[in-house]
Amino acid sequence: MADLARVRVWADALIALHLDPSVWSFGFDNAKKRAGLCNFTDHRITVSRYLAARYDDDEVHQILLHEVAHALAGASAGHGSTWKRIAEEIGYAGARLHSGQTADELAPWVGSCPAGHTVYRHRRPSRRSSCAVCSRSFDLRFEILWHRREITPAMRRSAAASVAS
Repeated sequence: MADLARVRVWADALIALHLDPSVWSFGFDNAKKRAGLCNFTDHRITVSRYLAARYDDDEVHQILLHEVAHALAGASAGHGSTWKRIAEEIGYAGARLHSGQTADELAPWVGSCPAGHTVYRHRRPSRRSSCAVCSRSFDLRFEILWHRREITPAMRRSAAASVAS
């Protein structure tokens, strides 16, 4: 799994190669579901420290390329054709969105359906929902029952420590 120090070196090198390092910077964030972010306001590219622990070096490198492509394409490009062209030009080979693991162990909301499927949410569910595995539309027979679990500082440290090891 990716080493934070190595990820920082790659990020700084990509910024130096493709962007202006006096304007753009790199950092780690605490996202649990989003792998990377290009913040146009702060001119900062970030990668989730929790998710970097779950991805191998190649996957993290692709996340960095994805975010650098956003910075090059501009805030209004989204994941459109301009972004896609730039991303391919700099070596990005992934999809628009990541489909890798998320930090489910840090999700405070855990839901279960009557068939036994488990669903995790990082934000409080705002309405009734049913299991997407059991039914494509809302179905009361597969309604998810939610409970809140306490996420302690020790649990957060443990999830982040797996990156450092």
